[in-house]
Amino acid sequence: MIPARAEEAPKDNKGYTTLKTVVIDLGAEIPSMAGWQLRLRTLKIEPGGHIGLHGHKDRPAVVVFQQGTDTVTNGDGSSKTFKAGDTTAEGVKTVHWHKNTGSDDALFVTADVV
Repeated sequence: MIPARAEEAPKDNKGYTTLKTVVIDLGAEIPSMAGWQLRLRTLKIEPGGHIGLHGHKDRPAVVVFQQGTDTVTNGDGSSKTFKAGDTTAEGVKTVHWHKNTGSDDALFVTADVV
């Protein structure tokens, strides 16, 4: 069962691995972006694993799902299940957590500004 609201969501990570990370210093490319980086990561969540509740207030991101099933539950309890080929954007109002609800590893690529 997936907890319905932020108060019930896990705060820790379980079965979660960052497989690859590439980072570029945006200040070196665009002087007005000093102190910011563009980061690209490949993430894996094992079956039954999760990424705990977190927000994107200062960390906008875009995501491409590559494999498996990832159910993303928002702080208000609403949720959406993503599969290979799906995409989503995460912005200032995004507070959520991820759970692999499938039987295979969930793999996705995320690009964010940090």
